[in-house]
Amino acid sequence: MKSKILVTGGLGFIGSHTVVALQEQGYEVVIIDNLSNSSLDVLAGITKITQITPEFENMDLRDKEAVANFFEKYPDINGVIHFAASKAVGESVENPLLYYENNLSSLIYILQHLSQKEQASFIFSSSCTVYGQADTLPIKEDAPIKKAMSPYGNTKQIGEEIIEDTCKVHPAFKAISLRYFNPIGAHPSAEIGELPIGTPQNLVPFITQTAIGIREQLSVFGNDYPTKDGTCIRDYIHVMDLAKAHVVALKRLLDNSSEKNYDVFNLGTGKGNTVLEVIQSFQKSTGEELSYKVADRREGDVIAAYADTNKANSVLNWKAAYNLDEALKSAWKWEKKVMKIEKKH
Repeated sequence: MKSKILVTGGLGFIGSHTVVALQEQGYEVVIIDNLSNSSLDVLAGITKITQITPEFENMDLRDKEAVANFFEKYPDINGVIHFAASKAVGESVENPLLYYENNLSSLIYILQHLSQKEQASFIFSSSCTVYGQADTLPIKEDAPIKKAMSPYGNTKQIGEEIIEDTCKVHPAFKAISLRYFNPIGAHPSAEIGELPIGTPQNLVPFITQTAIGIREQLSVFGNDYPTKDGTCIRDYIHVMDLAKAHVVALKRLLDNSSEKNYDVFNLGTGKGNTVLEVIQSFQKSTGEELSYKVADRREGDVIAAYADTNKANSVLNWKAAYNLDEALKSAWKWEKKVMKIEKKH
């Protein structure tokens, strides 16, 4: 019997795709989600894809007592993939205390229980924001961690430090932080995908919502950066590739195949694309015209960030399989599906 795995934030964008990947590998999954940035419809999507309904607990991980009760109810959980966190950079600047409370207290309460087990494995959803504007590209895992450009980025840096410190004093506790670059796309079935509530914070949902007519025009923030076309460069990775990486990393911990009990990995394609290249790729792969305008630079945006993926490729034996066109095509298929559902309602 494969392990029982807790996925926090398991109805969110990356979480839901990871739940599917886990269930397809035979893991039993329990999801915790407070539905603050997700929808219960996602559970139905997961069930439709895998023919299995994961156990679901609607709870807020900031509630210390609720977390204690959860681990009492599920004593056989020995692996956790922790996605649950607030993740909008702009909002974190406006409301830093909300971010510190939500992103750090939930992490601490889970670790307090997990670290007491005889053996436990923990995967942390981290981010390339920990690097800030890196001195050299592509970015390696040992690149210096710069002062965070936002409270959101800072919660990821502090989160990694908390986990590393916990691993030092609990040798049986094993953890991996996965620093991902820019997740995009959707499951090929279009049963689950990215579902931003309110105005999207990320480029691709903004592109698909503009193409379908929800938004009038896409804003490209700045075209005077020192890049080939003046727009920012990011490493866009298909969410399906990302989900697989979580399963591979978890298996590494559960199998005890790592000498270290704490490690970090970059997850990206290893290739950077400018904002204009993403727009062109979307138009080419979907045949849709996109209305966009150049706007002022956004505060806190780094010029360029893309991953050196050699460590994940060699140590985890994982490599991104999908290209940008395929990822954008799947995001468009998902957007059209969402639009159909909304028209029905």
